Amino acid sequence: MGFKLERLIRENIRGLKPYSSARDEFVALGADMIFLDANENPNANGVNRYPDPHQRSLKAVLANQKGIKESQIVLGNGSDEILDLLFRAFCEPSKDNIITLPPTYGMYKVLSDINVIENCEVLLNEDFQPDVKAILSKVDAHTKLLFLCSPNNPTGNLIQSEKIETILNEFQGLVVIDEAYIDFANTESWICRLNEFPNLVVTQTLSKAYGMAGIRLGMCFASEEIITILKKIKPPYNVNELTQERALIGIINEKKVSNQISAILNERNKFKETLKEFNLVQKVFKSDANFVLVRVDDAKMRYGQLLDKGIVVRNRSSQPMCENTLRFTIGTREENKKLLAALKELDL
Repeated sequence: MGFKLERLIRENIRGLKPYSSARDEFVALGADMIFLDANENPNANGVNRYPDPHQRSLKAVLANQKGIKESQIVLGNGSDEILDLLFRAFCEPSKDNIITLPPTYGMYKVLSDINVIENCEVLLNEDFQPDVKAILSKVDAHTKLLFLCSPNNPTGNLIQSEKIETILNEFQGLVVIDEAYIDFANTESWICRLNEFPNLVVTQTLSKAYGMAGIRLGMCFASEEIITILKKIKPPYNVNELTQERALIGIINEKKVSNQISAILNERNKFKETLKEFNLVQKVFKSDANFVLVRVDDAKMRYGQLLDKGIVVRNRSSQPMCENTLRFTIGTREENKKLLAALKELDL
């Protein structure tokens, strides 16, 4: 039958006209322009004007860095807004369903519940890789989205590319690859293959490798057709002026970002090796991210003990196949030393 985007779009979204303002027609930087269109306070203070609703300056840099067109990008108030837009554009409440692969990022389920969309879960295998046959057997006429987190959270591993490619070829809905941690992995982003797969959607963030979690900037990369649909329903000024300015500064300084990534990876590798020395540690899982999933003797007890020492980690024991696991984010060298020292004190 082949992939047909039109078949996936919600009926009420197809003919929807997005909110439009005079600022949508304004393209030039226009320092000499007089803006009397939006009932703003005219007294300049740096934020008295509405932000560019299309984030043109930011998208221009991103498009150049990613090797794609600006029309293949939509930006959001964090990746969670991007994910929510996908639900609202393509999933009919109380009718359609999605597929997720636990253990994985918890917001997929939260968003499915908010949008009244059935979440069909297919567990990863013991190597934390997708069971492609089981996934495809779950697909029905109302399956619109399939979420793949790679590197996966909370397990930290990359999803094998051949499995992703099979899913992209066999599944006729949208395959959303969440690449929040891709900058820490020794592999190319799936962005470079957007033109091969019309059903491919890639999401990324500035919250992790770029060190800008506080500005809430999520990025979505897909075909022009998919992006056009998402732009129909996104709020007109969803990315504020301060976020756009700070994001532009951050992404331009590629050398600084690269140096920080290298430092984090170096710390991660040393941290993993030291963890293996502790008796309370039963297994250190492979990681392609800026965190490490670790199986310990008693996760609940160790979590509480670390909290008492002023160290906050994440207990992931409630996730399938993650019994008695703690997730340790890689901090600064000093923070990592303090965590290891605390674990050493507990390792009696």
